[in-house]
Amino acid sequence: MLLEMKNIDKAFNGVPVLKKVQLEVERGEVHALLGENGAGKSTLMNVLTGVYPRDGGTVTFDGQQVEHATIKKTEEMGIAFVHQELNLFNDMTVWENIFLGKEIVSRLGRCNKKEMIRKASELFSQLDVKIDPTEKVENLKTSEKQLLEISKALFFKAKLLILDEPTTALNNDEIDHLFQIIRNLKKNGTSFIFISHKMPEIFRISDRYTVFRNGEYIASGSIREITPEEITKLLVGNADSFRDIYEERETGETILKLRDYSGPGFQHINLDIKRGQIVGLTGLQGAGSSELMQCIFGITRGTGGYIEMEGKKIPPSSTHKTMKAGIAMLASNRKENSVIPDMSLLENMYLAEHTLSAKQFPIHRKKEQEKYEKYRQMLNIKAQDSSDSILSLSGGNQQKVFLARWLNTNADVLLLDNPTQGIDVGAKAEIYKLILQLAKEGKTILINTLEIPEIQKIADYCAVFYEGRIVKILQHEEITEQTVMLYSTNAAEA
Repeated sequence: MLLEMKNIDKAFNGVPVLKKVQLEVERGEVHALLGENGAGKSTLMNVLTGVYPRDGGTVTFDGQQVEHATIKKTEEMGIAFVHQELNLFNDMTVWENIFLGKEIVSRLGRCNKKEMIRKASELFSQLDVKIDPTEKVENLKTSEKQLLEISKALFFKAKLLILDEPTTALNNDEIDHLFQIIRNLKKNGTSFIFISHKMPEIFRISDRYTVFRNGEYIASGSIREITPEEITKLLVGNADSFRDIYEERETGETILKLRDYSGPGFQHINLDIKRGQIVGLTGLQGAGSSELMQCIFGITRGTGGYIEMEGKKIPPSSTHKTMKAGIAMLASNRKENSVIPDMSLLENMYLAEHTLSAKQFPIHRKKEQEKYEKYRQMLNIKAQDSSDSILSLSGGNQQKVFLARWLNTNADVLLLDNPTQGIDVGAKAEIYKLILQLAKEGKTILINTLEIPEIQKIADYCAVFYEGRIVKILQHEEITEQTVMLYSTNAAEA
């Protein structure tokens, strides 16, 4: 056994967040650590890596009892934590990020830049990672940054890598590459703690699992001896959160019309979307559905056709004018596109609304606080004080704050691009119910997702994309994973 954590207790301000929990990780295994947001996963990992001192219990790593853990001490022992929010310096090069604080120096005390670049290249070659060590980190894709973080940990001989939602911003090919690296390292004895809410990935890469709920240990075992449905029941404690919640509703007149609309990554899109409808957009990664959303919102510029909102054409490539027309967008990849780390929860929430009203009114803190409280209760945001940093929240609760940001603009049309990324099943169910409730109240919602069960739960119909075009419209009762896959891979045409 590489890691044994027994009877771990931790409380903040007298409130217990870990209650006698346990975790065991064997050498050369991928161990899935599972639980809803707030279940205690991240707190336990922070205890393990020395960020927080534990209040009780024992930790044994590689046969040695760990007392008074610190970040530096656990790194030296061979434990590395690759966080969901990547810890890289964008204005430095790749090799500088790898060797920061651990520079190779000559006898005269000068940094041996040539040797560090050579060693970084050698490491990337061993891992089959195609990254230029001299490139600035700000120029890397998100997937490359993720691989850089992992490479950085492996360079200093990590025996245990903690991967927190490592695939959130990766496409299918990048996920395949990451998983192949994990498998190769596993053969050499490296162990992994894999934190994810994506069931297919958990069952694809993991050997064993441990489930937490409400700061307590629930169960552990071999991934081969349990089903996704059984794990989901362990996570939520009941079946209510994952029942089919779709409800038919009356819809209004056409509010959003796309005619022969084309742009970067998609062509000739024709849709008539009614007030109060929920429309699912899906297809393989890069098929055009996310690109369509970005163009509708003005992030990219349309190249043909037009969009009408309530009979009025929307000017191309103007996010502000699109917002003025009553359209809001929750972007995918919240850590790149939504999080403003230097702002509080309150500031992160009212940001979009004050982009619209900046020329009219000053910010009235009392009124903003009242609106924050309204959305906190509506979305069940688990947060303490509105002045806290957005980074103090779990990923799921951050996503709820960003949803509140756009609801606060009172937009009539909501574009939700992968809105439940990195969110546990309980929080997903809350968001699904909220989407249905908003539709009942007359909001029109487009949701782009690769998760077909998500579309089944809420969409009135689904537009399936293939190579930039809509190849099939499926009504709610026609939406199945098999049917969607048939059209999204063009197998139906073949």
